[in-house]
Amino acid sequence: MASTDARELGPVRDALDELAARDARTRLHARDASLFSDDPAVQANVAERLGWLDVMGEPPAATTRLQGFLATVSSSGFHRVVLAGMGGSSLAPEVFATVFDPGSEGLPLEVLDSTHPDAVAAALDRERIGDTLVLVASKSGTTEETRCFGSYAGSIVPDSNHLVAITDPGSALEREAFAGHWRDVFLNPDDIGGRFSALSFFGMLPAALAGVPVRAVWERAAAMASRCAPDSAAADDPAALLGAFMGSMTRAGRDKLTLVVHPRIGALGDWVEQLVAESTGKLGTGVVPIVDEPVGHGDAYGPDRALLEVRFGGEPAPGAQDLAEAGLPRLVLDVADAADLGGAFVQWELATAYAGLLLGVNPFDEPNVTESKRNTQAMLDDVAAGRELPEPGPGDVEGLLARVKPGDYVALQAYVPMTAPARAALREARTLIRDRLQVATTVGFGPRFLHSTGQLHKGGPDTLVALQLVDVPTRRVDIPGRAYDFATLVRAQAVGDLQALEERARRVTQVAVAADDLTPLVARLDAALP
Repeated sequence: MASTDARELGPVRDALDELAARDARTRLHARDASLFSDDPAVQANVAERLGWLDVMGEPPAATTRLQGFLATVSSSGFHRVVLAGMGGSSLAPEVFATVFDPGSEGLPLEVLDSTHPDAVAAALDRERIGDTLVLVASKSGTTEETRCFGSYAGSIVPDSNHLVAITDPGSALEREAFAGHWRDVFLNPDDIGGRFSALSFFGMLPAALAGVPVRAVWERAAAMASRCAPDSAAADDPAALLGAFMGSMTRAGRDKLTLVVHPRIGALGDWVEQLVAESTGKLGTGVVPIVDEPVGHGDAYGPDRALLEVRFGGEPAPGAQDLAEAGLPRLVLDVADAADLGGAFVQWELATAYAGLLLGVNPFDEPNVTESKRNTQAMLDDVAAGRELPEPGPGDVEGLLARVKPGDYVALQAYVPMTAPARAALREARTLIRDRLQVATTVGFGPRFLHSTGQLHKGGPDTLVALQLVDVPTRRVDIPGRAYDFATLVRAQAVGDLQALEERARRVTQVAVAADDLTPLVARLDAALP
């Protein structure tokens, strides 16, 4: 079966016409918050989240600021950088770290976005901390995971010159950094939401330290912004086309946006997942990004799928053509080279705003993310009062899988370290589920995914089937100023999210696993699946 150009799909044409009829492109670029709601309170929220439109090119004096900082770092004997953050503060830096070679101008960049004590001890290694620069990144300055990372890093670095903050003006993190005489504080515009912050200091400071040519990235971003300007036809606007594809496919029942990304830029998929899932997954609807799922036989893909192929330098993503020939409606994007990630960020950010508009949701809020946080804090309060956390049990895996229906997606939520063996086992597990049940699958490492797909899980469509995998860490890494350590924190986060899902009557079970060997889980799934 020959694949069809996305512009020829009836639902996509209708969505483009709808965007044109609502003058959506002109109004978004003009920062007209009434585009998304007639409610003054929602409009006020939207108006405070549109600063990302100002960094779709090089912000004034930004490169000079970065260059001055790099000059001080290069002469200070640092040999690596650790970025400690969650969600929007960590995923764009991870893309830069994996796509670009630091070369002679940059430093190896490692991202810490897991509270599992094994991950914390590996990234903030006492043996290597003497030549490590630690970036603590949090928009609000109150994100608990990031606050704990900062507290721990501050207790083991030789002095405060090893610490740098990226945050909003007036945040608790800004106050802490200035009071502690940290090396530097980068204040981001406070009208940029975390998941839209890739081209601000949250993404570009780590990128610059990693040797990324940030000016070239901003130039590509500006070029894409020009292509997406409202004076062109909507069908010729790459962002409008992408937004129309996502929104119209979801409204037509094809809400499982299956990304097949060229392996050279594979990390881009994780960034897209967070942006799209958290922005659209609310009010019982949403685009469900399916990222890094192994490509299988066409028979395993149901009518709830749409295909998004991301090529690199014109080279097709392996397996995408097979899925297009199997009948999945497809949109093809191309990232010309590494610097063109700047253009990709702009295209996806604008497109996600348009998709939210088409789905009738505010793409700039996250109404359900506090539910897990609230439950987690209650668990931690119990610990402080001397009570024990509940132990994970065997779980009813067989019963959970028996409740999977066509059109569902199975999310493997792994509260274990992000090791290569764990990734391989989860890859095998999701492939078994996909092929045997013919449903889409996702994998998220906890608590990282709480800042990515967590909003979708609670606020999106009731098609989630969640298998939560929890180990009991044996390593103890204390958190200064807290009544609990990292092992307790990550376990409390798992329990807190489990409770939040159960409160919303989602299909979920928690299963105890051994972090260093997930093969028994794979065997159990193999036996349980038809």
